[in-house]
Amino acid sequence: MRSLRMRTELRFLRLALTVAVAGVVFPCSVQARDVDAGRAKAQACTVCHGPLGVSVAPDTPNLAGQPAIYLDAQLRAYRSGARKHEVMVVLARPLSDDDIANLAAWFASIRIEAQAPR
Repeated sequence: MRSLRMRTELRFLRLALTVAVAGVVFPCSVQARDVDAGRAKAQACTVCHGPLGVSVAPDTPNLAGQPAIYLDAQLRAYRSGARKHEVMVVLARPLSDDDIANLAAWFASIRIEAQAPR
């Protein structure tokens, strides 16, 4: 049985490779985007990820400010079934390439501010 650390490292490597490959395989999709169309399409996302991509649930990631290429790759992975989540797979399955690029553009366009703890 693999150690927990090895499994975690393999997951990270898989994710990093997915993001890297997405930049090579899907560069047009991420660049050919419509932020307004993405905002309109994001209505279903707001239930868990909040209206501006800031999660309302403790186990749901924030989407605001994430790089478009990362969001694009993750939505494609959910759509194909390569990444598993019972809700996300169902929501991503009907998305077109343009829908994914537009959603990625919308969430990437939201500016967030980080503050160091005091």
